[in-house]
Amino acid sequence: MNKSQQIRVKVFGLIHDEKRLFVCEGYDSVKQQKYYRALGGSIEFGETSRAALEREFQEEIQAELTNIRYQGCLENLFIFEGKPGHEIVQIYECDFVEQKFYQIQELIFTELTYNYPQKALWVDIYRCKSGELRLVPEQFLEFL
Repeated sequence: MNKSQQIRVKVFGLIHDEKRLFVCEGYDSVKQQKYYRALGGSIEFGETSRAALEREFQEEIQAELTNIRYQGCLENLFIFEGKPGHEIVQIYECDFVEQKFYQIQELIFTELTYNYPQKALWVDIYRCKSGELRLVPEQFLEFL
């Protein structure tokens, strides 16, 4: 089995208010489709999912989290860039410690794994629920 055929264990933090959700914007060039996903990443060996969540937010956007509440787990089978993927995802609801993150329109950061700029931003939750914006995995909608 090659690395692309392995199940990945991830953690994501849902940060939202009544109308907005904080996400990272992505693009699938094969599908020619933009998508949005909560921030987070892979859980390392020996690391709890909560610790991984806090580490990922610190590494990616230098943000501390508070009010961290476990919401559940989901299994995500998907096709990205024409290749199948399989993830087990731990989901937490949380808030930013610093209020400045609630005021930004967008934030450009470089994630270590991909080494290219990515954009984090606030999107309208109702645009995700209506399907106008593609939130992945789609099961995230059940937690909003």
